[in-house]
Amino acid sequence: MITPEVVDLEGKKRETGRKAADALRDAMRVPCVMYGPEVDENVHFSIDELEFEKVLSESKRQILNITIDGEEYETLLKEVEFHPLTDRPVHADFYVMADDHKVTLSVPIKLEGTPVGVTEGGGRIFQPMHILRIRVKPDLIPGAYTVDISELEIGDSLHVRDLELEGIIPLDDLGRTLVTIRPPKSEALLTSSLITEEPEEELEEGEEALEEGEELAEGEEAEEGEETEGDEETTE
Repeated sequence: MITPEVVDLEGKKRETGRKAADALRDAMRVPCVMYGPEVDENVHFSIDELEFEKVLSESKRQILNITIDGEEYETLLKEVEFHPLTDRPVHADFYVMADDHKVTLSVPIKLEGTPVGVTEGGGRIFQPMHILRIRVKPDLIPGAYTVDISELEIGDSLHVRDLELEGIIPLDDLGRTLVTIRPPKSEALLTSSLITEEPEEELEEGEEALEEGEELAEGEEAEEGEETEGDEETTE
């Protein structure tokens, strides 16, 4: 388990309203709001867009210390709104943490090492879970869960219950699979997509083909150029 990185950001109080927000975006600043259980009123502020982009580029969980007019707030990024065309961040919500209040958040799951089942048996890594949802007090927040998979052989799996969860309440089922090592694909499966149907042979002029499952009655011959009447082909 990796501890979260602490990032310092400088915020400036802002006016609310659409025109004020648009002016901030033109100045390369992101309109923001913060709130929490011990915050009496929502705090409206802005942060530098380029500094905020650095925060967004990190996949692991971060604790953001935001300073506004000399007052510090220990926060978590709660929600970001992006422009549908430019993908620029246009608004962000921050949650101000309190020591006695648990928070609900998502933590990334990262795999480390190369499994024995891959290097020696040609197996394949399958990771159905990339995020774990948890409820935890601020002082126990993990930045990311790192899972060592180097000893896994073909058929081995790791589950949520195998993670370090002391003081942490997982909101996903303990039996959910984090990662499993699948056997290699068989040669037949790898080549099956290369099999193509052989083209039908062309019939000579005037010659008719019998439908599959269609037969002439005993003693009956088809005259040249005459079609035989048979049952319609069916599939199960």
